[in-house]
Amino acid sequence: AWYVPCLASLETLQELCRKENLTCKSIGITNRSLKSYEVEYLCDYKVEEGKAYYLVKWKGWPESSNTWEPRKHLNCPLLIQNFLRDRNEYLSRGREGKAMKVRNHVKTLKPAIADYIVKKAKQRIALQRWKEELNRKKNHKAMILVENTVDLEGPPLDFYYINEYKPAPGINVLNGITTGCECADCPAEKCCPKEAGFILAYNKRKKLKIQPGLPIYECNSYCRCGPDCPNRIVQKGTPYSLCIFRTNNGRGWGVKTLQKIKTNSFVMEYVGEVITSEEAERRGQLYDNQGNTYLFDLDYDSDEFTVDAARYGNVSHFVNHSCDPNLQVFNVFIDNLDLRLPRIALFSTRTIKAGEELTFDYQMKGSIDLTSDSAEGLSPSKKRIRTVCKCGAVCCRGYLN
Repeated sequence: AWYVPCLASLETLQELCRKENLTCKSIGITNRSLKSYEVEYLCDYKVEEGKAYYLVKWKGWPESSNTWEPRKHLNCPLLIQNFLRDRNEYLSRGREGKAMKVRNHVKTLKPAIADYIVKKAKQRIALQRWKEELNRKKNHKAMILVENTVDLEGPPLDFYYINEYKPAPGINVLNGITTGCECADCPAEKCCPKEAGFILAYNKRKKLKIQPGLPIYECNSYCRCGPDCPNRIVQKGTPYSLCIFRTNNGRGWGVKTLQKIKTNSFVMEYVGEVITSEEAERRGQLYDNQGNTYLFDLDYDSDEFTVDAARYGNVSHFVNHSCDPNLQVFNVFIDNLDLRLPRIALFSTRTIKAGEELTFDYQMKGSIDLTSDSAEGLSPSKKRIRTVCKCGAVCCRGYLN
């Protein structure tokens, strides 16, 4: 037997059941609940004979079942608050001079306002579902929030959350590890970084102490040390709660931290599909036409592979570029010692305040910043149409590539 994921939401399936008068215990529709009513959101507002009424969309029922209900019948203060906030937000943008119109002695909202309120309600539900999905799929303890107070954009339609590299056929991202360190208390003389010919990347406070350009070798699954080993940082995932938010200056989605981040702290890993550089060149031509930038060359040792986070990725998919970033790229080796396939970790370059947007420089190559004057050093996937930069930094180079 084989299965495919259902693309319909739970509410959509419930609507279908109620419309056809069917029961289905697996989605919560029983004989007892077949006729139950719960407010999903409020669609419209009117005043008739001095009484206020709201048009109610009932959860799990089709829109054809919407009904006008007096205010006193509704026990949903948060939904009413959202309704009023959305109405006032629309009016504050100067789109309508007057909110109400009178028809047959009934005051009603103008259609454009009601339409906007419904779209905001549907967006709010979609973003809440997306947030829940992201937090179900993540493999770290910190929370992921989603926020859009700028426009009506909902969750991306063709993005799938993953926690680690998704290799293309024929590419092995778990290769080269057969033994680990025997340290009882890392770091010791024979710990993983020393065996690789480098120093331990972290200090006693688990903060980065090496310079950009140097690799990080963490203890792996064969090592004797436990999960509290001070040389296990990146592999534990982001320790900070982050928020994917809609930017207000045309840069699409961005990411901000909800907690203070100290200098030289691990923030997140950049993951996606691992593809060949030839495939990256082909996809890059398509992304240029869309104005997207999601290709990250794994060029620590060679230019054979690229990470493409366009369709598959984690929160880093939404991190914007800046010519003056607060995140720095480092190459990390844990359960794979293949120098062609490092993991990409983003560390803070300075103290980052709670609520501040996270950014990194898209031109970072092997953890060394390349300016536009160094274009000859860029891999083939970077030599394409130049994309205008909107980072707003004082030192902005003008282009992303």
